[in-house]
Amino acid sequence: MNFLRGVMGGQSAGPQHTEAETIQKLCDRVASSTLLDDRRNAVRALKSLSKKYRLEVGIQAMEHLIHVLQTDRSDSEIIGYALDTLYNIISNDEEEEVEENSTRQSEDLGSQFTEIFIKQQENVTLLLSLLEEFDFHVRWPGVKLLTSLLKQLGPQVQQIILVSPMGVSRLMDLLADSREVIRNDGVLLLQALTRSNGAIQKIVAFENAFERLLDIITEEGNSDGGIVVEDCLILLQNLLKNNNSNQNFFKEGSYIQRMKPWFEVGDENSGWSAQKVTNLHLMLQLVRVLVSPTNPPGATSSCQKAMFQCGLLQQLCTILMATGVPADILTETINTVSEVIRGCQVNQDYFASVNAPSNPPRPAIVVLLMSMVNERQPFVLRCAVLYCFQCFLYKNQKGQGEIVSTLLPSTIDATGSSVSAGQLLCGGLFSTDSLSNWCAAVALAHALQENATQKEQLLRVQLATSIGNPPVSLLQQCTNILSQGSKIQTRIGLLMLLCTWLSNCPIAVTHFLHNSANVPFLTGQIAENLGEEEQLVQGLCALLLGISIYFNDNSLENYMKEKLKQLIEKRIGKENFVEKLGFISKHELYSRASQKPQPNFPSPEYMIFDHEFTKLVKELEGVITKAIYKSSEEDKKEEEVKKTLEQHDSIVTHYKNVIREQDLQLDDLKQQISTLKCQNEQLQTAVTQQASQIQQHKDQYNLLKVQLGKDNQHQGSYSDGAQMNGIQPEEIGRLREEIEELKSNRELLQSQLAEKDFLIENLKSSQTSPGTNEATASARDSEQIAELKQEMATLKSQLISQSVEITKLQTEKQELLQKTEAFAKSVPVPGESETAKTTDVEGRLAALLQETIELKNEIKALSEERTAIKEQLDSSNSTIATLQNERNKLEGDITDSKKEQDDLLVLLADQDQKMLSLKNKLKELGHPVEEEDELESGDQDDEDDEDEDDGKDQDHI
Repeated sequence: MNFLRGVMGGQSAGPQHTEAETIQKLCDRVASSTLLDDRRNAVRALKSLSKKYRLEVGIQAMEHLIHVLQTDRSDSEIIGYALDTLYNIISNDEEEEVEENSTRQSEDLGSQFTEIFIKQQENVTLLLSLLEEFDFHVRWPGVKLLTSLLKQLGPQVQQIILVSPMGVSRLMDLLADSREVIRNDGVLLLQALTRSNGAIQKIVAFENAFERLLDIITEEGNSDGGIVVEDCLILLQNLLKNNNSNQNFFKEGSYIQRMKPWFEVGDENSGWSAQKVTNLHLMLQLVRVLVSPTNPPGATSSCQKAMFQCGLLQQLCTILMATGVPADILTETINTVSEVIRGCQVNQDYFASVNAPSNPPRPAIVVLLMSMVNERQPFVLRCAVLYCFQCFLYKNQKGQGEIVSTLLPSTIDATGSSVSAGQLLCGGLFSTDSLSNWCAAVALAHALQENATQKEQLLRVQLATSIGNPPVSLLQQCTNILSQGSKIQTRIGLLMLLCTWLSNCPIAVTHFLHNSANVPFLTGQIAENLGEEEQLVQGLCALLLGISIYFNDNSLENYMKEKLKQLIEKRIGKENFVEKLGFISKHELYSRASQKPQPNFPSPEYMIFDHEFTKLVKELEGVITKAIYKSSEEDKKEEEVKKTLEQHDSIVTHYKNVIREQDLQLDDLKQQISTLKCQNEQLQTAVTQQASQIQQHKDQYNLLKVQLGKDNQHQGSYSDGAQMNGIQPEEIGRLREEIEELKSNRELLQSQLAEKDFLIENLKSSQTSPGTNEATASARDSEQIAELKQEMATLKSQLISQSVEITKLQTEKQELLQKTEAFAKSVPVPGESETAKTTDVEGRLAALLQETIELKNEIKALSEERTAIKEQLDSSNSTIATLQNERNKLEGDITDSKKEQDDLLVLLADQDQKMLSLKNKLKELGHPVEEEDELESGDQDDEDDEDEDDGKDQDHI
C-alpha cells in the first residue's frame, strides 16, 4: 500500500490534487453516510472516476468498496457499481496508453491491486457468493471481475477457488444462464480458471462441461458459428490437453461421435470466412489433442478406433481430397489425419484405400507425395505430407511392403500410364531440389524402419541412369550422388537413408562394401579437417562406417571387421573417429528433432534430422564406439560366445517347445477332467432329483394307502365309479336275469327237440318193421309225420332266433365286463395295485442306483488315468533333467579330451623336431641314416610287434 502511495505521489500534479480530494470525500461518504442513496451515488461517482484515476481510486476506495459488497447485498444497484469499480481498478483491458513512462509505471497496477484484493481469501469467497445472484447488474460485473483476477494472478486465485466449498460448481452454473452475455463471459471465465490446473480441469469436466459446451457449439452452428464457438473450443482444449483422465472421460462419454458434424463442410469455393477458418483450425487441433503421440498409447489407440468407427476419419479424408479448401486448413487436416492413423492398423488400411476424385482415380498417398516432391508447394504443406507418410508407415509392415513393391521390377507399370509412390520417391530422391531430396530420402527410410525383409527387397531395385548404360542399383546410385559433392541437405538425407538401410541388415552391408569406392570415400570424408557446416556430414559418414563394421558378417575378405578397424586406426585414428561420431548428438537441431515425431521446422534450412533417425543414433552410438575399441581376440571371443548362446538358445527353445506341448496336453487333460466333473455333477444332480421323485412316489403311495382304507370302502368307491361311468347296478342285474332265463328256455327247447328226434327215430324204425297193419295205418302215419315236420320246423326257427338273441346278449355282456375291468384298473384296488406300484418304484430305484455306481466307477477310472499321466509327465521331466546333466558331463569330457589331444600333438611335434635334428647331426658326422620310408616301415613293424604283445598280455589276463 505504501508503494502504491509513492507511485501515486510521483504521478500527482496540480490538476490531480483536486481529484484526489474529491475521491477522498467520496470514500468518506461511502464509509460514513447512513442513507443508502448517498452511498449509492458516491459509489457511482467512484466508478466514473476509476477509469481515468485508476491508481487513486484503487488506493483510497478498495477497502470501502469491499465493505459495500459485504454490507449492502440487499441493493443490487450499489453492488453492481462497486463491482464495476473494482473491475476498472484491477483490469488492464481498457487502460489508455498516453505516454510510455506512465504506461511502464502503471502496467503492474493490475497485479498489485489483485494481490491486495486476494490477500484476504474471504474476498474471493464473497465474490463467488455474489455470482449466485440472478440479477444481471450483479452477476455480469462479478463474472468480469473474477475473470480479471484470474488473468492477473491465475494460480493464486485458482487455489482459493479450489478450496472454496462448491466454488467450481457455482461457476459452472454460468453456462446454463439464458442470457448469452453472461454465458459467453462465463466461458471466458472458465478458460482462465482451467488454464494449467489439472485438478480444476477434472472438476469442471465431471460437472458436465463437455455436454454443455458441445450443446453451445451445436446451437451456434458448429464451424459456421461466431467467436463463441472459438471460445468454447479453446475451453475444451484446456480441459483435454495433457489430461489423460478427462480424455478418457470424453471418449467413454461418446463425445467423439458428436465431433463428426463439425467437419461436414461443403465442396464450394466460397463460404470460408476468417472466423470459420479459425473455428475449423481449433476443431482439428482438438482432434489432435485426443490422438497426440505424447498421450499414453492405450488411450490414443482407443480414440483412434472410436474416430474410425463413428466416421470422423472418413470425414477428415473427404476434406483432404476436397477442392477450394484454404491452405492452412488443408495443412492442419493433413497433420490431423496423420495422427489419427499413426500406429493404428485399421485406420492405416482405410487410408491406403482412399482415392482422390480424379480421372482416373489415384490413391490419396500418391496425390500427397506429388505435393511433397513439388518445390512450388508451400513449405509447411510439404512438411505435413511428409509427416502423414511417416505416420502411415509407422508400425505398418504391410504398408511398408506395398510402398517398396512399387519400386521392384515385377510391379512397375511398363506402360507408364500411372505414377506409383515408389517412382515419386525415386524422382524426388534424385531431383535438383535439395528439399525434395531430403524429404524423399526420409520417407524411403521410414519404409525400411524396423523391417529387415524390405531392406533386402530394396536391394533388388535397379535404376536406368542414361540410354546405353547398364542399370545400377538404388544403393549404388545413392553412393554415387554422395561422392559427387551435392548440397549438404541432400547428402544428409542420403546418409540417413543409408544408415537406416544398413542397420540390422548384414546383407545390405555386404552389398555396400562390395563397391570398392565406398570405404575410401567415407574414410576420406572423416579424415579431412573441414568447416563447421561439414562436421555434421563427417559425423554421419562416421556413423555409416561404424554400422558397416558393427553389422559386418565378414563375408568379404578385404572388408572384414578387423581390417576395417585397422584402416580407421591407420587413416583416421580411433579417438578422432569417435569425436566425429559425437558431432551428431551434440548438434542443436538433433535435440530439437528428438522431441516430437512431427517434422516442424521454421524454414527449409533447419530441415536436417528426422525424429526416428535420432532414435537410431541414440541406439547405435554407444555400441559402435565399443566395437571400434574392441580387439580381434575380443571379437573372436564375442563370436564364440554368440555361437554358444545361439546353440544354448536352440536347446532352450527345443525344451521350451517340449514343455509347451506338455502344457497343452495338460490343459487338454484339465479340460477333460473339468468336463467329466461337470458331467459327474450333472449326473449326481439327476440322481438326487430321481431320489427325491422316488421319495415323493413313496409318500404318494402311503397317502393313497391311507385314503383307500378297507375293502368295503373300495367297493363303495367301485360302485360310485360304475355310476360315474353311466352303468346303473339295476340294469346289470336285469341283464343277468334275462341271460339266465334265455339259458333255461334254450335248455328246455333242446330237451323238447331231443324228444321229437327220438320219436321220429322210433317212427322210422316202426316203418321198416313188417306187420299186418302197415297198409291200414300208413295214411294216418303220413299225416302225423307231416304235422311233426311242421312242428319241428317251427321249433328250429324259434331256436335260431333265440340263438341270435343269446349271441347278442353275450356280446353285450362281454362289453360290460370289459368296461368293468377297465374301471377296476383305473381305481386302485388294495393289495394288487399297491404291490404293482411298489415293484415299479423299486425297479426304477435299482436302475438309478446301478447307473450311479457305473458313473462313480467311470470317475474313478478317469482320476486313475489322470494320476498316471501326471506320473508320466514327472518321469519325463526327470528324464529331461538327467539327459541335460549327462549332456553337460559329456561336453565337459569332450573338452578335456580335446585338451589332452592337443597336448599329445604338441609332444609329438616336439619329438619329431628332435628326431630331425638328430638325423641331421648323424649325417654331418658321417653315420649312415635310414631313409624315411624304411623308418616308417620299421615303425610299422614295431607297432605290429607291440600289438601282438598287447594281444598276448590280454590273453594271459
